[in-house]
Amino acid sequence: MSAAALSWGDAQAAWGVVGLALVTVFTRAVFLLPRRTPRLPGWLWRGLSYAPLAALAALIAPELQPAAGLAAWADPRFWSVAAALLAYAWRRDVISPTLAGTAVLLLSAALR
Repeated sequence: MSAAALSWGDAQAAWGVVGLALVTVFTRAVFLLPRRTPRLPGWLWRGLSYAPLAALAALIAPELQPAAGLAAWADPRFWSVAAALLAYAWRRDVISPTLAGTAVLLLSAALR
């Protein structure tokens, strides 16, 4: 298909994709532009330290609902979340709960 054969809707979609790509690159690259670390208030630094945990909770929370007809304790996701919470309480980082939760989920799903 030649460029002249593009319809108006195709051109709009193409410009939309280009625009979204530029916005994405700009919003992610803006943090790389300063030559020094920006001075942020202490309360903001403390708040940003919870961002990875908040993102992880936002991904996990919808999965906590048990499947239809399945008790919560029989759902592999329940034990995965329990393992992730214990790993977080033990290590206080993001990697340990991710690894523990994934390992328990895969193991319990394989044993089902």
